[in-house]
Amino acid sequence: MKNHPTENIEQLFKEAAETNRKLVKSMEILMNLPDIDVGTTPKELVYQEDKMKLFHYKPLVDELCPVPLLITYALVNRQYMMDLQPDRSLIRNLLEHGQDVYIIDWGYPKPGDRYLTMDDYINGYIDNAIDTIRQKSKLDKINLLGVCQGGTFSVIYSALHPEKIRNLVTMVTPIDFDTEDGLLNIWAKDLPIDNIVDTLGIVPGDMLNIGFLMLKPLQLSIDKYVTLTDAYERKEIIENFVRMEKWIFDSPDQAGETMRQFVNDLYKNNLLIKNKLVIDGKSINLKKINMPLLNIYAEQDHLVPPSSTKPLNDAVSSKDKTLFAFPGGHIGIYVSSRSQTELAPAISEWLSQRS
Repeated sequence: MKNHPTENIEQLFKEAAETNRKLVKSMEILMNLPDIDVGTTPKELVYQEDKMKLFHYKPLVDELCPVPLLITYALVNRQYMMDLQPDRSLIRNLLEHGQDVYIIDWGYPKPGDRYLTMDDYINGYIDNAIDTIRQKSKLDKINLLGVCQGGTFSVIYSALHPEKIRNLVTMVTPIDFDTEDGLLNIWAKDLPIDNIVDTLGIVPGDMLNIGFLMLKPLQLSIDKYVTLTDAYERKEIIENFVRMEKWIFDSPDQAGETMRQFVNDLYKNNLLIKNKLVIDGKSINLKKINMPLLNIYAEQDHLVPPSSTKPLNDAVSSKDKTLFAFPGGHIGIYVSSRSQTELAPAISEWLSQRS
């Protein structure tokens, strides 16, 4: 027997009232939360140049890997995603497995930084950070882990300076940009980047953030807030939600000339995988990468699809090279429980065996 229309209306009102009650309760918790900390693993500043800061994490175990590890994150987001909270921290896990970890914090570019180029970031800031670590450790070579766009920079750096890198690890790193498996790769081909940079100089982080959210508009802009109402009685879930939101909307502006070259030379012309990219007058030949390589990709990555990451293994001359598939997405590779229990130990073991 079908429900009477009046009963259906009553049920709708009950569901709406319950949803409203949950939403109000969630908002009460949000409004009364203390300031949410991120990136709480202890570290110290060891080098600074302009906006760039190099931090050294304090060891958590007595027996350390003899070769220190530098993490180079993307310019477009903040590096504390890798140390979001104590129980969801890839960095803390690496430390607990004996890695001696450094990380670059790129800071927030200002209008005066509009003319910084990829050469400035790679042969300037990254090279100086690596030389600082080499001097402190009294080693000729260190381990390098690059993440996303920071992985692309790390690959370019390793091709230019293979004598300084003992082992190279790349995570969700775009290398072959000529793929239609991701909307970002498709959209970037028609992005009027020259007009944007010529007009604005510094590319606003909020502009990029809107573009990233539009890649999955329902999931990233609506679903997550609807789901939040179901967690109204669990303060820890709401705290986790706030940490993630803080990271998502903490989007630095971008140096215009670096953004121009990254979009034109990589997304539009795909020069890196073709060994035709030029940095500081030097052609980048990926065959110059001869050190052990661990190339990690996320199987459900909507920002850097596997088809963009996997070709690196065939492009380098390394005889010791490993392709590691992570069953998750671009964000899950940092914060998921599987990342904590499987990925960090795997990276540490791979590095330790080769250090």
